[in-house]
Amino acid sequence: MNEKKSTNWTAKKLAINALAIALVCVSTMVIQIPIPLGYMHLGNCCILLVSVYFGNMTGMLAGGIGSCLADLLSGYTQWIIPTLIIKGIMGLVIAMIAYREGEEIRMMRLRTFLGAAAGIVIMIAGYTFAGCFLYGGMAAGFAQIPGLTTEGVIGLLLFYVIGFAFEKAKIPVFIKRLA
Repeated sequence: MNEKKSTNWTAKKLAINALAIALVCVSTMVIQIPIPLGYMHLGNCCILLVSVYFGNMTGMLAGGIGSCLADLLSGYTQWIIPTLIIKGIMGLVIAMIAYREGEEIRMMRLRTFLGAAAGIVIMIAGYTFAGCFLYGGMAAGFAQIPGLTTEGVIGLLLFYVIGFAFEKAKIPVFIKRLA
């Protein structure tokens, strides 16, 4: 008898996703540095980590829901829908490129870098386009690019610093057993 992999939501999957959403929300809200039309934060680093370590669904949910909750709770309500879409796609794409179920998670893989870089590019492009739409002009959208790029690069660097620390502490082995 062949066993099919269960796609049902177990209590463990629900708890992992809820914790990932909370992690992204809190990390987005803890340190907020204003940039044109928004704020810089550490949430992108957490979206990168969650997507690489837990895969598509968790990356998408944590990125989208965690980030839009942070916008809601921080008073950036005009950004809730764009954030849900942009950060959800960001988490999904990162995981689609970098994550392989059952495979050891390694920071020094090309696809880990490509997934992370693709996610950051999606974030920058998405918010630039959304800024053009929300603020009625190309100038407003493009005014965000330097801040978004800085935010993305800082998130990427922190992702690698934390990811390498995780590897040294053997945390990916624990995460693999957990997920």
